[in-house]
Amino acid sequence: VQLVESGGGLVQPGGSLRLSCVASGFTFSRYVMRWYRQAPKKEREWVARITSSSGTINYANSVKGRFTISRDNAKNTVYLQMNSLKPEDTAVYYCNANNDWFDYWGQGTQVTVSS
Repeated sequence: VQLVESGGGLVQPGGSLRLSCVASGFTFSRYVMRWYRQAPKKEREWVARITSSSGTINYANSVKGRFTISRDNAKNTVYLQMNSLKPEDTAVYYCNANNDWFDYWGQGTQVTVSS
């Protein structure tokens, strides 16, 4: 089982990034996918969630209207489009796959928002 995030980097405030998370080793289409983030010296926090068929999407209030989660089950990939980035969005971003029995995590990708 693997979840591999990519797309992080350094961006100026107001900029955009698109994170990707490619899954392997399990039936991706049967899992709810989530993005979390963890800033230095802070607890990991939930960012966004998308159900297996993309029927339900939820966002944390801190990113609502700026971030968009999506998935492509044919490519075993979940995305996080991040617009209007702020310094407080700086964190390591993790993707998570979850169902009633299993819970998988990626290794994370660093996002730094700074001028």
